[in-house]
Amino acid sequence: MKFTVPFEFEADLWKAGGSSGWHFVSMPIPLSKEIRENFQNEEEGWGRLPVQATIDGLTWDTAIWFDTKNNRYLLPIKSEIRKKKNLHVGASLSIRLLI
Repeated sequence: MKFTVPFEFEADLWKAGGSSGWHFVSMPIPLSKEIRENFQNEEEGWGRLPVQATIDGLTWDTAIWFDTKNNRYLLPIKSEIRKKKNLHVGASLSIRLLI
């Protein structure tokens, strides 16, 4: 898949659920609205939209998920990425997405 449309934002890392919960960043609502208006037709099941994410020079293919309760996309930050960049809950991250 070729990713070509860039978006940049800052967000804090947070964790859902208990000790083995997923880690996420919540995208800003205005940015989420813009992306949804322009790319909703490319979403897969459950509001999943494939993206390429970059944090601090580390790039990987992933997806953002639309959270209908909070009206914004969530970007999961998997363990491998958190370990490579020594990321912890509460860290403020500068993120670049390509859709």
